Amino acid sequence: MIRRLWSRASVSVAASTAVLAAALLAPTTPAFAQTAPAAADPAAVVAAPAGSGPRLWVVKDEDSTLYLFGTVHVLKPETPWGSAKLDRAFASADEYWFEIADLNDVAGAVPIFQAKGVSPDRPLSSLLTAEELADLDAAARQVGSTGAALDPLRPWFAALQLAIASITKAGYLPQNGGDQVLHARAAATGKPIKGFETMSQQIGFIADMSEEAQLAMLRSGLKEFDQAPEFLGRMVGAWSTGDVDGLDALIGREMKDQSPEMYEVMLTRRNADWTQQILTLLEGSGTAFISVGAGHLAGADSLQTMLAKRGVKVEEVRD
Repeated sequence: MIRRLWSRASVSVAASTAVLAAALLAPTTPAFAQTAPAAADPAAVVAAPAGSGPRLWVVKDEDSTLYLFGTVHVLKPETPWGSAKLDRAFASADEYWFEIADLNDVAGAVPIFQAKGVSPDRPLSSLLTAEELADLDAAARQVGSTGAALDPLRPWFAALQLAIASITKAGYLPQNGGDQVLHARAAATGKPIKGFETMSQQIGFIADMSEEAQLAMLRSGLKEFDQAPEFLGRMVGAWSTGDVDGLDALIGREMKDQSPEMYEVMLTRRNADWTQQILTLLEGSGTAFISVGAGHLAGADSLQTMLAKRGVKVEEVRD
């Protein structure tokens, strides 16, 4: 299940959330601070290696054009995903929309991490078996920490940190992620940057899951800890070659089967909310470029499907 739950969670919550989470762990787990990647430099990250695979969609009415592009939030620097059609759509936009407007909103993240990420009165050692605690310590030591250092954390926070540390160690970094690259490019244009959610909302989606769902995520992750980078590689491969069905199989369908709560929290509810916001955008005018995690644009509950159910035609942009 790590392949559907851990990796999905780590790349569903925006890369900046993962960066901030790792950084905020420093007071209690200093080893994680060593592996936490730095936020992207907007002046330096404005391009992507050339490719042609990631899909691009467009929604139009009489006076509005909205582009929909899916990203993976953590990538290796050599992953090819830039394209001429993407560049043209991006350059034509009057404004840019991301999952959150400020990818490095430390002020917005700190209170919710403090409130929902740590619970010394209910440590992991009171929730896991002796065997699971041994697995936790073994996994933590692989990324420079210990099980004892993670003990005060809520299960979701511990799971997210181990997942991020594991895939970061494998070379998948938030500063190379599609949203960071596009956000930096958008910032360089000086045009408005907007978000569907706030940082605190986005962290809250996973933090507010039931303890049962959080523990299921952590336990499954401990069982298959070493497979997270391999699975993420497959996910990135499907995305970068335009294999939307493969992406849905890796991200959506099995997560829905194995953790309906996470699927509802991370995909269905958010897509429904974003659909309504997109419909509101269509009531205005102009051109917007919308960039969200690729899983939101794949499967039966994708943004495209929800928009179609509301009578909005979504077309793929071809070269």
